[in-house]
Order: sequence, then structure tokens, then C-alpha cells
Amino acid sequence: MSQLFAKKPLNVLLAEMESGNRLRRILGPVQLTSLGVGCIIGVGIFVVTGAVAHDKTGPAMMLSFAVAGLACVFAALCYAEFASLVPVAGSAYTYAYATLGELLAWIIGWDLVLEYGVGAATVANGWSGYFQDFIGMFGLKLPALLSAAPFDFNLQTGHLQATAALCDLPAILIVAIITAILVKGIRESASFNAVMVIIKLAIVLFVIAVGAFYVDPKNWHPFAPYGYTGISLFGQSICGQTSSGGQPLGMLAGAAITFIAYIGFDSVSTHAEEARNPRRDVPIGIIASLVICTLLYAAVAAVLTGMVPYDQLDIHAPVSRAFEKVGLPWAQFIISSGALAGITSVLLVLMLSQPRVLLAMARDRLLPPGFFGAVHPRFRTPWKSTILTGACVSILAGLLPLRFLMELVNIGTLLAFMIVCASVLIMRRTHPHAERAFRAPLVPLVPVLGIAFCLLLMFALPWENWLRLGVWLLVGFAIYFGYGRRHSLLNPRVAASAPAAPTAAKR
Repeated sequence: MSQLFAKKPLNVLLAEMESGNRLRRILGPVQLTSLGVGCIIGVGIFVVTGAVAHDKTGPAMMLSFAVAGLACVFAALCYAEFASLVPVAGSAYTYAYATLGELLAWIIGWDLVLEYGVGAATVANGWSGYFQDFIGMFGLKLPALLSAAPFDFNLQTGHLQATAALCDLPAILIVAIITAILVKGIRESASFNAVMVIIKLAIVLFVIAVGAFYVDPKNWHPFAPYGYTGISLFGQSICGQTSSGGQPLGMLAGAAITFIAYIGFDSVSTHAEEARNPRRDVPIGIIASLVICTLLYAAVAAVLTGMVPYDQLDIHAPVSRAFEKVGLPWAQFIISSGALAGITSVLLVLMLSQPRVLLAMARDRLLPPGFFGAVHPRFRTPWKSTILTGACVSILAGLLPLRFLMELVNIGTLLAFMIVCASVLIMRRTHPHAERAFRAPLVPLVPVLGIAFCLLLMFALPWENWLRLGVWLLVGFAIYFGYGRRHSLLNPRVAASAPAAPTAAKR
């Protein structure tokens, strides 16, 4: 039992930063901010907006983005403090290991695998929708068998139902291409991402500037057709409307789904080991990317719901189809091509982040280090776990529909954010004098509010998400107790036979 709650000492984490076989430190604050913006801007604007406004909120989606963004602000401040305190790979997993013990660290690490993996599959699915919209402008069309997932989510029944398709081929192919880029190296990945970010920011500003001229305020009425709430407790509605299939509806229910649009800022912290000056640059990257993207989200949500009635927004390509509906087919071409670039950068950052979490877990021997801890001798990337990540994401993106993936990823992200907020409270008590280049303000208020907002949004998700999270955690427990606990560096028998860990004093 003592091992389950054993903590990884802070001085060991800091000493590990100077050890060999580390990732290459080449990222500055601009590149880190670009990675954050690259992950945030894309799925939220080009994919999530249509499904949320159509199914959950109506024009009140503007408030949904604001509420989800507020929850992220509290979590981002906590992430920034931890990233400046422990600037190593692993993100929330590493933070939990230093504060809450091995078992909870495993839970959050396994949870991050779900977040990034399913998040990447969601984005790949959205990319496919825009790709097919793009080639459709040239009179091209994929065979029905290869154009969509073999299952779709029925809002009326709340269950999956079969379609006539075999798989979503474009989603599978884009994941394969991104995997090859990520294996090549972080420098190439960051440069590719920077180009994609510039393109999609130009497209987002174009959408706001041009779309504003076609806004009809009548489309904002009723502003909240499903209400302003949407809270349920394990499937039982306690506040707000529900669909005929039992799904919570309303502004808060929409906020729980739009939360996926913000998960990019926490991916910045997974690259702390590759930052040139992580104590300064990572907090800058986290906060700057979140502020920039929140402002853009609010503007785009207002424009889209003002251009087209919410119940006429397309689910798979909402932005480009909105411009088509108002008689701007030339704009549809620009937006679809830009959306492809934008969504590609989101996919890249998500698939860039997951292998780094697996790498951190393997270094602690909670996963087999020979595979998950392998760093390519030339490219200096976790190449084996990157290829495995690509294979798993391809399967999910090719076989599961957008609505199903979109809801599954959020509950894992919210749980991760809650644990980071709790970890800041604990570290302030256990290591009050540790060097922090950035300190979250108004502690304990900010972490407590972060926990409360995340918990509120978790209860706005359908009960099936809790069930899927439970199943995923049970699988994780089986791996931990079957392998991780016996091989962990904190296992007394393993520690007794291992060389002495480096300490801050030895440096």
C-alpha cells in the first residue's frame, strides 16, 4: 500500500532534467505558443461549432465557449505554475507523481493517453469532413464505402447505429502522414506546425471579417432554445432539458462538449523538456495561446450563428457550408483549404503529445521502457510509441463517428485538469519554498474554482461518458497491477537493485 501512494521526490525530477537520453531543447516561447494555438484553433472552430450549436445550444454556444474558457483559465494558471516548477516531459502525469503518489499518477497518465488519442481521432474525423467538402467543389466524390465510419450516433435513441460505409479512408490516411512527420523529428514537426498555424489564423480572421457582413441578428433568436443549463447526475437530469435519447441539452451541456476545443494549451506542458528555457517559456506559451484562442472562438461563434440559423449548420463542415448558404461559394473554397491546414496542425500537436506522456511513464518503468521509452538515436523522438499512437488513432478515426468521439475525449480532459488543480494546492503546502518562475495567483481560490468548474462540466456530459471512462480506467488498473507496480522504480525491490538516483546536490 505504501508504494501506491509513494511520491517521486522533487529533487529527483529536477536532477533527471540534466541526465542523458533526453529530448532536444529547441523550442522558444513563440514556438510553444504556436504549438498551443496550433492545437487549440482548429477543432473548436472548424468542427465542434456545427455539432454543438445544432444539437445542444443554438446561438448560446457563444456562452458555452466562454464558460469552457473560464474553466480552462483556472486550470491553465495551475498548469503554468507546475510547468515552471517541474519542466520535464509528462505534463499532468509528472505533476501528480510528485504530489499525489504513484497510483493517482498512473490514473492521470492513463487518462491523458485517452485524452490525446481520442482527441486526435476526433480531429482526424473532422479533417475528413472538410477534405471531402473540398474535393466536392471539383466534382470529385469518394465511394460511399470509404467516406464515413461504419457507425453513427443517433441523437433520438442515444445509441450507435450501423451505416452503409466500411471506413473513413481520408481520416486513416492523414493520420499515417502525420505519424511519418512526427517520427522524423521535433524541429520538422514544429516548423510544419508553424506554417499551418499562420494559414489557419489568416482563415479565421477572414471568417470573422467577411462573415460579419452577412450576420442577421434574427438568427440569434431564440438565443438559448435549449436553455442555459443541462446538468445530469450519472444519467439523471437534475437541471435543464434532455433529448429523447436522454442526452443533456443547454448552454452548460454545450460547454462540456466545447471543452475539447481548449485542450491544446495543456499539450504545451508536455513539451517542457524540449523548451530552451522551460521555467519562463512554457508558462508564456500556455497562457498566451489560451488568451488568443478564447477571443477568436467567441468571435467566430457569434458570426456563424448569425449567418445561418443554428439548426441549419452542417455537422461535419460548419464554417465552409455556412458561407455556401449565404451565397459565397468562392469563400467556401478558401475556408475549406484553410480548415484542412488548421485541423492538420491540431492533429499534429495531439499526436506529438501522447508519445511524450508514454515516454515519461516508461522512464518510471510503469510501462515497458524498451518500447515506450525508446528514443530514436538520430531523430531524438519517441519513435516506437509514435508509430503505435498513429496505428491506434487510425483505427478510432476510421471506425467511429464524430459525435461519439467528441463526447468521449472531454471527460478524460476534465479529470486531468482537476488533478492538476489539486496538485498545486498540495505542492504549496509540501514544498512552499521550491523555486517557481511562475506562481498561480489567488491560491487557494484559483485551484478550487478550477476543480469546481471542471466537476460542473463533467456532470453536464451524458452518463455513457462516465461508463466509458470507468471501463478505460479498469483496463488501466489491470495494466498497472499486472506490470507497472511490479516494475516501478518506486517498488522497494526494484529500488534496492537499481543505482542510486541522482539528486539536486550532485549536480
